Amino acid sequence: MVPGRFNTIVERKKVSSLKIGFFDSGLGGITVLSEALRRLPNENFVYMADTLHVPYGTKTPQEVLGYVKASVQMILKEDIKALVIACNTATSIAAAELRKEYKFPIIGMEPAVKPAVEMNRTNGKRVLVLATPLTLKQSGYAALVSRVDDHGSVDSLPLPELVQYCEQLNFDRTELCNYFSHKLSSFNLDIYGTVVLGCTHYPFYKEILRELLPSHIQLIDGSQGTVRRLKQVLSERNLLASPIKTGQTQEGHVTFRCTSQDKAYVHKMERALEIYAEHEKIYF
Repeated sequence: MVPGRFNTIVERKKVSSLKIGFFDSGLGGITVLSEALRRLPNENFVYMADTLHVPYGTKTPQEVLGYVKASVQMILKEDIKALVIACNTATSIAAAELRKEYKFPIIGMEPAVKPAVEMNRTNGKRVLVLATPLTLKQSGYAALVSRVDDHGSVDSLPLPELVQYCEQLNFDRTELCNYFSHKLSSFNLDIYGTVVLGCTHYPFYKEILRELLPSHIQLIDGSQGTVRRLKQVLSERNLLASPIKTGQTQEGHVTFRCTSQDKAYVHKMERALEIYAEHEKIYF
């Protein structure tokens, strides 16, 4: 983008008419979008899923960087005032590069390791991070853990199959319980105080995990922190949509797009948002 062009676009259009862009490889970012709809009810959103290349977690970093850049080019056809990379893997690989290229705010995500460690400081419990293999392999993840984990209390577990379960909208309790039980069988869960859901697809399975995990374990993901940061940045740059006037109703509108131009997948995204809102009892 030409330097200064973003400011010109904002000046030319009313801030309230501009959209907030959300991007993920597939359905996962909907867990973050739902939080944004709840906290920013006056905003309009466009959600782009890279359905041509989902899942990212098993790809190479070079492949993911190319996919993300191409997808962002597509989302720029919409009038956006900010972009949320609602994918931990894509953030770790592409966020820095995108911020060099574009002037609008770009909000990324990282596994919620820091708050998880802070939650356990007084109880001596460990932290278990669930994420995609690629996220766990990134130097950024290693640097994050090194920075916040003073006592070596963080363990990691890749769950690559869980993205595919989510993409299929598979919530079969028996199948998922067997899957999680197998993956967690080698861990003594009594010594953990917090489980971090380090992929945006994973919060779709919070309800099942709560049933399986010991009651003392808390589940945490990065959605709330990401949306808080988004709201802060929009406020600092005077990009928040105008409040609803007395006597008027206004709801955040979401436009769904995907790189494969697959109408069936657009319907799947709409259904996924409904399912997640029902699971989390989120009303917008």
